[in-house]
Amino acid sequence: MLDQMTRRRKFVFSLIGFATAFGLLEFTYRFLDTVARGRHVSPLIPLIEELTGSYTAFAFVPLVIWTARRYRLDVAKWARSLPMHVAVLVLGAFVHTSLMWGSRVLLFPVFGLGPYDYGAMPTRYFMEFPAQTIGYSIGVALVYLYDRQVRSVELENALSKAQLRNLRLQLQPHFLFNTLNTVSDLMYEDVGAADRMIARLSDLLRLSLEQGDAQEVTLEREIEFLDLYVETMKARLEERLNVRVEADEETRCALVPPLLLQPLIENSIRHGAHPMSSVVDVRVNARRDDGVLRLEVRDHGPGLAGAPDAALRNGIGLSNTVGRLERLYGGEQRVGLQNAPDGGLVVTLKVPYHVHSGPAG
Repeated sequence: MLDQMTRRRKFVFSLIGFATAFGLLEFTYRFLDTVARGRHVSPLIPLIEELTGSYTAFAFVPLVIWTARRYRLDVAKWARSLPMHVAVLVLGAFVHTSLMWGSRVLLFPVFGLGPYDYGAMPTRYFMEFPAQTIGYSIGVALVYLYDRQVRSVELENALSKAQLRNLRLQLQPHFLFNTLNTVSDLMYEDVGAADRMIARLSDLLRLSLEQGDAQEVTLEREIEFLDLYVETMKARLEERLNVRVEADEETRCALVPPLLLQPLIENSIRHGAHPMSSVVDVRVNARRDDGVLRLEVRDHGPGLAGAPDAALRNGIGLSNTVGRLERLYGGEQRVGLQNAPDGGLVVTLKVPYHVHSGPAG
């Protein structure tokens, strides 16, 4: 209710502002015209005339908006809607001209300009009608243009949300399948470890369900999910898996897409083992650089053998991550892969730092 009242106030103030600006522009034109012609006319006369004309015209804007939306001039409806538009235009033009005359009759004596003479009123009604018709037509066209733009933005947002949901739905079965496949392999080697993995997996699924359809979660929540995933994988890898997360309180409050880090850690587990010791040592670093949240995931494996672009396109995990970031943040995000100088792969993610829904600096 409060938001609706605020929007209405903004709308009214905007109308007053536009009406004032339009009236002053028209006054400037008329005043300079009298100066150019060498006529000596009090500037109050064109000022009052143009402002009263502008204010009374803009007072009809809500009626124009209502009529345009209630009686749409679409291809299938224009024949039924056009008579109503003509009726509103004719009645509105009559009232508008009458209001201009009445307001000037009242204001001219107040400012010492004497009685106001508008001439023969029947002629005035016909004289003002062409300009009023043009103004009404422009108003209706602007309403339809605005509504079309709003619908376009709403459709784009709906499509983007659907695409994000689809990408997330792709990722969850992928993650679940890989984890269950690991449990299946471990079942024949260590039943106790497999049982622990299943218990951790149930915690992971519970946490995933709690997140629902949220497009963003706090980094703290994402790290909590990552810790559970690492504990699940440790049931099989034990001491050969070491994942360290470095993130201060400020970065932990930042919002990121859910399941952002898990595919990167999974990729390191599969490909980032040390060539000599088979140990998977992964470090996750999160820090804020001005308005950017920078996430780095580094392992000590063999690194990239081919081009980074090919690695980003291949595999569900990395390509899914790239797709979700592009749809959420557009050109404000970056994903980079490079080999570390002393060995291993570094994956860098850059997203807008924000703690409220919607990217912000």
